[in-house]
Amino acid sequence: MTSATDPLPHPPASTDRPRPTATPTPTPAPPSTPTAPPPDKAPRWSLPALLSILVLAAVLYGWNLSGSGLNSFYSAAVLSGTQSWKAWFFGSLDAGNFLTVDKPPFALMVMGLSCRVFGFGTWQMMLPLILTALGTIWILHSSVKRVWGHGAAAVAALVLALTPITVAINRDNNPDTLLVFLMVGGAALALRAVHNGRLLPLLGSAACFGLAFNTKMLQGYIALPAVFAVYLYAAKPRLVKRLVNLAAAAVVLAVSSFWWAAAVSLVPADERPYIGGSTDGTAWNLIMGYNGLGRVLGGEGNGGGGGGGGGGFSGTAGIGRMFNDTLGGQISWLIPFAAVALVGGLVLCGRAPRTDLTRAALVMWGGWTALHYLTFAMAEGTMHPYYTTALAPGIAALCGGGGLMLLHAFRADRRWVWVLPLALAVTASWAIVLLRRASGWNPWLWPAVGVAMALAITGLFVFRSGNRARLLAASVAAAVVASVAGPAAYAWSVPSGSAAGAMSGTNPTAGPTTGSGGFGGGAGGGGGRGGFPGTGGEQAGQDAQAGGQADGGRPGGTPPGAATDDAATDDAATAPGGTAPESGTAPGGTATGGGPGGAAMGGGGGMGGGGASTELLSYLKKNQDGAKWLLAVSSSQSAAQLILSSGEPVISMWGWSGSDNAMTLARLKELVKNGELHYIQLGGGGMGGGSTATSEVTEWVQKNGTAVKESDYSTSSSTTSDSTSTSTSTSASTSTSTSESTVYRLDASDVT
Repeated sequence: MTSATDPLPHPPASTDRPRPTATPTPTPAPPSTPTAPPPDKAPRWSLPALLSILVLAAVLYGWNLSGSGLNSFYSAAVLSGTQSWKAWFFGSLDAGNFLTVDKPPFALMVMGLSCRVFGFGTWQMMLPLILTALGTIWILHSSVKRVWGHGAAAVAALVLALTPITVAINRDNNPDTLLVFLMVGGAALALRAVHNGRLLPLLGSAACFGLAFNTKMLQGYIALPAVFAVYLYAAKPRLVKRLVNLAAAAVVLAVSSFWWAAAVSLVPADERPYIGGSTDGTAWNLIMGYNGLGRVLGGEGNGGGGGGGGGGFSGTAGIGRMFNDTLGGQISWLIPFAAVALVGGLVLCGRAPRTDLTRAALVMWGGWTALHYLTFAMAEGTMHPYYTTALAPGIAALCGGGGLMLLHAFRADRRWVWVLPLALAVTASWAIVLLRRASGWNPWLWPAVGVAMALAITGLFVFRSGNRARLLAASVAAAVVASVAGPAAYAWSVPSGSAAGAMSGTNPTAGPTTGSGGFGGGAGGGGGRGGFPGTGGEQAGQDAQAGGQADGGRPGGTPPGAATDDAATDDAATAPGGTAPESGTAPGGTATGGGPGGAAMGGGGGMGGGGASTELLSYLKKNQDGAKWLLAVSSSQSAAQLILSSGEPVISMWGWSGSDNAMTLARLKELVKNGELHYIQLGGGGMGGGSTATSEVTEWVQKNGTAVKESDYSTSSSTTSDSTSTSTSTSASTSTSTSESTVYRLDASDVT
């Protein structure tokens, strides 16, 4: 079977014969003979196996998707992109184009186009991401098949499909799913260029990595050194030709990477939105700062490293971070086996020719894995667990390809007879450790893994020699099942909702809660960017209709149980802004009490007031008086929830982290004077700029604005006692509470 990533009808390697490099006395191939065996006929089980894995993955990624909590930060931007092409291009959080999200817009563009065609909703938004996730499995399968054959490809595809954190993030609207698809496509094309010596696949690889950059900036470049090194050393053309080809690829990479940033810089600052996450409103600052070295070194809005700031989402930075209580169950299950397979495979390649495709593939996927591992392990800035999904393709390829090489060596060379069994034993032992961390969660599973692996290893030794290939294959299959049983259980907990915690859009994870990692690890991890803590998925879906959503549940809603998850509460309580969501807060932040002046603003994650009551939103819309923006709030997470609830543009004055210099007093006066904005929310325990601009805006609004009273919009306010009204009125005049919020009305006449 052929595909765009597989020009040959069959792979150049057989899964049924030992590789020449694994034999005790290998016979050198003639110089004109390829190092790989000739193509064999594809076994009958190969295509059905791949299709079965894809169906399994589709179920894991799509089952009960409407009950999942998506990231409301990105959901709001996608909705805004369906309302304004300008917002679609810039990646604006609001359709009025005041501020963008803190990422480049390529993933938002893809989701936005889908929602423009099919309508705005969870399924409409997630459809292209789920398709790209399945495409990633297909591409990895094809790439591994070309080098190691069908059996290795099937194992690689299965491992990738069942990686717990990959399942979690592929059910979310964060950009990482598209990022991994583009990077895997780039790596696969680079290996084709190494194999056939042609320029076009190399240019295609560069274009893929450039688009990955426009999906998540510098994270899309992490694997590039491995790609560069493999092509420079192993590609067929002569050295000068290889250097010329790499130079051409560098041009393509630069163009595909920086076209958006260049286009943004060509638009005058007063005609474009402020670039969220930057300190000066430019895309170049975002590239080098918040989404650049700040992620690795800390600072630039990323907080400190390890247990402080954003890095705390994944625990303390250090070489063992991937194995800690938070990340261990998400990504580390097969890292030990992949490491043994990589080293063993490279040794088995021995003195193969420079252009040997097997060694090139090992270096490519091994370099991919090592570079991502070191970057994520040592990152001092923001480090969410779901970033580690980028490790999964490398681990999967090494387990499939390198594992097959260890199997062939196990059968053909007595010196290697202990390597594969030892690697499998370590894999089972680490799986037991991870499963035992989740006390009380499927307690039968870890003994089953241990017994199954012991039987599988015994079968490998018993059926190693002689004409017992089927029994040996059964032992290998048992070893594979035992190796993926733990990850599969974690993976299934996400769509089935069987984990102890509940997945949220801001910090999606799989499996039970096993560690805090600083900001609530394990499943749950609510609060912060996205989700509606304390909100049931069904109710969230109903409320979202007010924001113009089509069928499929509310993007940003969290499934039932999120309000009672300790990890979710801890996450929001310790995040910047410091207030935990109240369990009684209704979807969209319907508050149970009025703030100063009576403007009831809900918790919704506790940062800047999560939203507004239905009555208040109706009041704001009724009295919008032609303004472009319905309301201005302090932070992006508050604005996002209000955008989804109202379907109207809402200004985030100081961005996601509160450090954006998007709103100044002069800018606010201009908006009010031009009639583009009438209502401003202050307070609510939100993140503000914490700077002179914040103080100036707050002081001016309090001095010149008119506080909106609860009696102006609430039908229940008439039952409030006089003493409560008096107390509320007094609070409005002083506005000293930072945990409550007030909505003020401003008109052109208030600007002096």
